[in-house]
Amino acid sequence: MTTKQRFRVDELEGVDAYKLATGLIVPRPIGWIGTLSADGVPNVAPYSFFNVVSGLPPTFVFSPGRGGRKDTLDNVRAVGEFTVNVVTAEVAEAMNASSASFPPDVDEFEACGLTAVPSRSVRPPMVGECKANFECVVTQIVDIGHPDHGNALVIGEAVEIHVLDSLLDGTRVDQVELRAIGRHVGNSYSHATDLFDLTRPP
Repeated sequence: MTTKQRFRVDELEGVDAYKLATGLIVPRPIGWIGTLSADGVPNVAPYSFFNVVSGLPPTFVFSPGRGGRKDTLDNVRAVGEFTVNVVTAEVAEAMNASSASFPPDVDEFEACGLTAVPSRSVRPPMVGECKANFECVVTQIVDIGHPDHGNALVIGEAVEIHVLDSLLDGTRVDQVELRAIGRHVGNSYSHATDLFDLTRPP
């Protein structure tokens, strides 16, 4: 008979709970979030604490750390808008580069060799190299987790969607051609192209 180790979260030390959670909840979609500072400096950073949580209207959540080294949370609090740029195999290296720590006055699009394409309905730019982008407005920001080391849950609704023509059959997206990637643990990622079908029961 197989056995499982049992962990009480309040007895785990350091980042052990984080390591278990991020090692088991995989693959996670990556929200490559474009923002703009109050001073107008473009920022782009990836978050694997990210997902779509509603379809009408399309509503996204991502969860930056409070008091961390990224400027995204400050920017969405100040400007109230962001873009979601879909991460595919073609932009994986640039996405990874944008996870580095940059000073707040650095244009991260420029620093990572990315094209900052103006959005139509929000102020933060989109990543031009991405096959699909969402323009979003912030609807709510909720502080969660540990008071000193926790995160903020940013909730935003899409107001515009941009998708490469070659991916589309009407509004259905070709999953193989999209070539999305997912986040695992440490330096590990996966390709979302090993697909199988299950017929949904009635």
